[in-house]
Amino acid sequence: MKDPELKKGSFLSITLLILSGELIFLLPYILARVFRPTFLEVFNLTNLQLGSLFSVYGIVAILSYLYGGVISDKFQPKILIAISLFFTAFGGLLLSTYPSYLMLQILWGYWGFTTIFLFWGAMIKATRVWGGSKNQGEAFGLLDGGRGLVAASMGTIGVLIFSIFLTSDIELATLIERKNAFRYVILFSSFIVFLTGILVVFFMDSNQEGVINNSSSSIHNIKAVLKIPSVWLIMFIIISAYVGYKVTDIYSLYASEVMNFDNLEAANIGSLQLYLRPLVCLLVALFADKKSYINLIIIGFIIMLIGATIFAFGIVQVGMNSVFFFSLVVVATGTYAIRALYFSVMQEGRIPLVMTGTAVGVISVVGYTPDIFASPVIGYLLDTYPGIIGHQYVFSMLVLFSILGLWASIKFSRLTNNYSDKY
Repeated sequence: MKDPELKKGSFLSITLLILSGELIFLLPYILARVFRPTFLEVFNLTNLQLGSLFSVYGIVAILSYLYGGVISDKFQPKILIAISLFFTAFGGLLLSTYPSYLMLQILWGYWGFTTIFLFWGAMIKATRVWGGSKNQGEAFGLLDGGRGLVAASMGTIGVLIFSIFLTSDIELATLIERKNAFRYVILFSSFIVFLTGILVVFFMDSNQEGVINNSSSSIHNIKAVLKIPSVWLIMFIIISAYVGYKVTDIYSLYASEVMNFDNLEAANIGSLQLYLRPLVCLLVALFADKKSYINLIIIGFIIMLIGATIFAFGIVQVGMNSVFFFSLVVVATGTYAIRALYFSVMQEGRIPLVMTGTAVGVISVVGYTPDIFASPVIGYLLDTYPGIIGHQYVFSMLVLFSILGLWASIKFSRLTNNYSDKY
């Protein structure tokens, strides 16, 4: 089936995709990440309990990817995105009541469904449609870079709201005062998610002619997608890149445990990666247009492999701050560049536009499994082998996945070259 020729969508539509693409995760993820100490305190949680909430979310999300993707091929993405935002926002109202731990587990499972089942495949498909036939790199680069900016901005706004409604100094405030102030952060977050849903309904493009698939059963579509060779290669590309993304969580810990940075300096290292993500992705969006995106992904894996190898050999040690910053930027640049582009190669891989959602669902079931295994493995290595040795093992794991991703990317490139030779 030949895909329809599509023109690039409006700037307003990609803006709404960027907003919804990050705000959908504001309640289940970003608030706990930005306000972690406060979050643990006001909900009376341990780190293990908070981690278990994310595990519940991850399990439901993995189960939701597959058929959620199928559904996004049968309905207009803008409608599915809006419904997801509305139902996610309603969960925030329950969160603001400070429910029991059992209810929090149910709530995070609910969010694993609302943020993925109707949303994920629809967002990727809408982005692909927005990019048209010739601007896939720009579309996905803007999406991921913009999402990074939204995450950083919402964190800043949330802290401002918390400080405004906190009636006394943070160190002197009682638990009740902190709960009351944080409730406003939750309610504002719920409101902004709901408002984004309304904006999506009224202002996102509905350019879906020729991209809705009502002709086949869901099982038939899944089987058809699994027969496409490029789908399997994209799985390997994403799982490799996502391990790199999970490793970015330990940059500040490396700064503290290996480089002997103080807590503030280590926190600044963590902040650095927040701004590297949008910077790298937006640069990719500017320079990737009308190029072979898989070749850029190959370069990204080579860059990630170089940086990971430097850390894996234990070269970066105390006093080598310049080498540390350089190596960190190298790994992060490769990681974020690949993330910005890995869904943009679906067109190169001859994945039919009408089956985008199904393909995204199938790919995501495998591609995002690092959400389940990467953090426990990293934690085990760091706890079992304290100091630089544990970090070397973590980056050695990243070296292996970088090689896997590089292999899959090169094989994908050869596959698409064969397509070009045939057509």
